[in-house]
Amino acid sequence: MKWDNQLINHLQWSNAIINREGKEIVAQEIAAMAKEGDVIGAGSGSTVYLTLFALAERIRKESLHIEVIPASAEISMSCIQLGIPQTTLWNKRPDWAFDGADEVDPERSLIKGRGGAMFKEKLLIKSSGKSFIIIDDTKLVDHLGSRFPIPVEVFPSALTFVESEMRRLGASEITLRLAGGKDGPVLTENGNFILDTRFSYIDPSLEENLKAITGVIESGLFIGYDVEIVVAK
Repeated sequence: MKWDNQLINHLQWSNAIINREGKEIVAQEIAAMAKEGDVIGAGSGSTVYLTLFALAERIRKESLHIEVIPASAEISMSCIQLGIPQTTLWNKRPDWAFDGADEVDPERSLIKGRGGAMFKEKLLIKSSGKSFIIIDDTKLVDHLGSRFPIPVEVFPSALTFVESEMRRLGASEITLRLAGGKDGPVLTENGNFILDTRFSYIDPSLEENLKAITGVIESGLFIGYDVEIVVAK
């Protein structure tokens, strides 16, 4: 017996989609890569959302059998809305994954996490055989941190300790991310806080050093990952 999922069935993307036409073209290209039986990791962001529509179209037209592992509740609900089967990392490993990014430097290192799902996104990328990062050219930067701070997911009780340790690492600015639809801070998919953090220089070891702080769940730094960058025109 199925629920009458009116809330999910009428779900709309939460923000305006910039460069929608270009992103839809790339979404079609990514969806065209799906093969029968693929398990696909789906990150978060507007281009991921649009790619789900392209995958759903292939499922309807070609009777394609795939499963998606979503990185966020919003993407999971979109899969339900579109009739895309889902699975979990408990019982399946992704054949490949696709995701977006907030910044990409010339070495293909990334800042992610404006949507607050960087822990699951990083887990999907590390678990996948191949990962595609879909962006438009506004996300290309000469060096990370040019436009966006580094999101750091923090266990709530460790907030003050983590702040102190990040300042010791050289953080020049640390802001607790506040929610837009509720009072108080944003809570991640895992019930944690996010600290948006700026450093004057992002050393290649910074991702590892942040993760080593007790209380840090994950950061939005993705340095040295084997990803393919796909740029929407």
